[in-house]
Amino acid sequence: MALRRRLRLAAAACALALASAACAAQPVQATDVEGHTVRLAAPARRVVSLAPHLTELMFAVGAGDRVVGTVEYADFPDAAKRLPRVGDSALLDLERIAALQPDLVLVWRHGNSPQQLQRLATLRLPTYASEARTLADIARTLRDLGVLAGTQAVAGQRAQQFEDAVAALRARYAGRRPLQVFYQIWSQPLITINGEHLISQVLGLCGAHNVFAGQKLLTPTVTEEAVLLADPDAIVAGWSDSYGPSPLARWHRLSALRAVRQGHLLQVDPDLLHRQSDRVVLGARELCEKLDAVRDTLR
Repeated sequence: MALRRRLRLAAAACALALASAACAAQPVQATDVEGHTVRLAAPARRVVSLAPHLTELMFAVGAGDRVVGTVEYADFPDAAKRLPRVGDSALLDLERIAALQPDLVLVWRHGNSPQQLQRLATLRLPTYASEARTLADIARTLRDLGVLAGTQAVAGQRAQQFEDAVAALRARYAGRRPLQVFYQIWSQPLITINGEHLISQVLGLCGAHNVFAGQKLLTPTVTEEAVLLADPDAIVAGWSDSYGPSPLARWHRLSALRAVRQGHLLQVDPDLLHRQSDRVVLGARELCEKLDAVRDTLR
């Protein structure tokens, strides 16, 4: 009886293994940000990621072991640091990419050089393009990558956790006193963001308004005079002390600015807020807390 039971269990295990293998071999597809449907004969096993945040998201959906190549600055999680490099956003090593024999390439629509993407297209590799303009786009990308890598369960759970965290922040800061904010991306030249940028949506999540939301370019260059005219409640810069002197130091000489007079020059972690990964919600939490502290001083 015991032997028969073991044989039945072994047969069931074999059937399950065969079913799993069959499922793993099933075709998968996802539609990317350009409206292009990416079709694979089976979930991807060799993926080249051409953006740090896409590499990060592959690990987030439980498919980090499928990434066989990535670009410079892909440094999260730690395992990403050990992956082979195939260039950076400006210059890709197409020979290296081809040699890695990927069955899927992940590209950043507006982060990778258009000229490099045109060259990449000559390799005729299955390519998924990503671009997050909204927080919902990040959840969508998580789910898409889960489909393409065959890790839908993990990806779905991660996307739901992200959406829940965003909803919690939105509820927490709803109805708070509106703040006018200048977000500084770069110092020389002085670069900010418009209303279509993901960070602008994060500001809205915190109950704040981007003073340059109406600009046409996604990352426009502005003047100090324009910032003076906007006279924001706070000036925020994504910066780490390890980068060197803070770019916010330039504003100390302009005491005519309300943000300077009241000491509302804020620094946030750029690795959290400037990358289109689900860790942006951690950056949003940091930003919202700092902006709420500004509100306390305005009462």
